[in-house]
Amino acid sequence: FIGSTEDNESTTLGREGSDYTAAVFANMLDARDQTIWKDVEGVMNADPKEFPEATFIRQLNYEEVIEMAYYGAQVIHPKTIKPLQNKNIPLYVKCFLDKDLPGTTISDQNISDLPAIIVIKQNQALVHLHTRDFSFAGEKPVAELYNLLAELHVQANLLQTGAVRIDICIDDKADKIEKLALSASTLFDVQVEKNLTLLTIRHYREETIEALTRGKRIRLKQQSPKTIQLVMSD
Repeated sequence: FIGSTEDNESTTLGREGSDYTAAVFANMLDARDQTIWKDVEGVMNADPKEFPEATFIRQLNYEEVIEMAYYGAQVIHPKTIKPLQNKNIPLYVKCFLDKDLPGTTISDQNISDLPAIIVIKQNQALVHLHTRDFSFAGEKPVAELYNLLAELHVQANLLQTGAVRIDICIDDKADKIEKLALSASTLFDVQVEKNLTLLTIRHYREETIEALTRGKRIRLKQQSPKTIQLVMSD
């Protein structure tokens, strides 16, 4: 997975480059399936290092894996999924420590009754942006903000807009936050909260939310029928 840029400089395909290379070849060769060997039983519903009770997931579909990766789960990278999804090639994630374990099958099948999938990101910062003249935080300021995030190579882990404010949860990297706050201050009044945690739960249940937020202060909440995200402090 080592290649070159247009300027003939050596480079790699980045994280999970070997998995991606295999997926590209699987696509080109019309492979029956692809197997990735790892040191875990398969895909888990949470990081077993943080959640010893994490459970193994037997089957997932392409979309769910991409959603999990988007929210920060250390699973298969989305770029690996795309070549397989394009030709409906199943992906097997198996354990090289015990080849008899069934592993996780990732395909285009509709999977129901998934367990709550939990992703926790520590060291988060919440950037509050408030319009200075109480004008609406409409399409133009939001578009300018997205352009600014792209220029600074800042990933918004959660972004929520209101009538006159925008809240962004990002990784707490001092240099990035300082540049973002300085640049955004030309458009907004800016406040920053640090030492926060971002909790994301897919296929959430009320008891799971209650257990994971007990004793925490909720600084920001975003919820859809399948996913809830909570920015929390101790």
